[in-house]
Amino acid sequence: MRIDFTKYHVFSRISIYILALVLICIGVYHLIKPDDLLVYVPYFLPGGIKWAYLVGTCFVLVGISFIANYYVKVTSYLLAFFLFFFVLTVHVPNYLNAAMADMRTFALINILNNTAIGAFALHIAAGAHHQQLHFDESD
Repeated sequence: MRIDFTKYHVFSRISIYILALVLICIGVYHLIKPDDLLVYVPYFLPGGIKWAYLVGTCFVLVGISFIANYYVKVTSYLLAFFLFFFVLTVHVPNYLNAAMADMRTFALINILNNTAIGAFALHIAAGAHHQQLHFDESD
């Protein structure tokens, strides 16, 4: 039996599952080692270590959503917003205020990484037509 990849979008599903597993791994790391991440939270954001727990929990929940294929549109939009919010409030300030070149490079990598994942999350949300959250007919 021949599989019609254009009909089943196998590669799209595989890439979403890979992203889900990566998000779960990153989320678990945030939950297990929050102290390691506290140094990256800018001083002007209140809450300190609570941000690491919040980010970890959100990443795990989004990953589960992607694997279970429930609330994919909503969680994708929220993930994109969350990542773009952290690019602007965490990674850009860390890049601008880094005293050492390697910390600046690390912040730039985080800016690019989170922007790319946020863009992929928007792509996933736009393709989740069966998810019941439609802003207009073309969404």
